[in-house]
Amino acid sequence: MTKISIDTRVVVADDVVSCDLDGEAAILNLKDGVYYGLDPIGAKIWNLIQNPMILSDVVEKIWEEYDVKKDECTDDIFELIEELLNNGLVKVNE
Repeated sequence: MTKISIDTRVVVADDVVSCDLDGEAAILNLKDGVYYGLDPIGAKIWNLIQNPMILSDVVEKIWEEYDVKKDECTDDIFELIEELLNNGLVKVNE
């Protein structure tokens, strides 16, 4: 399993397609044919990482937009990114 940090740069994996569904995201992993769904905040993060982005920048953008403590925001984003990594939906971009 890939270990991520605040300086990790992530991007959507190559074999993944997605679409917007009323502010949420539907994601299909073409490798295994499994669909995933993201709520509006998850979809916003998904849209941010369509191009390689450092996690600290993702945290800043989400934290500025929502009324949440920064450490809680960071923890939630890390949890989501780790889940996306484990399911092959994003990759670490060195």
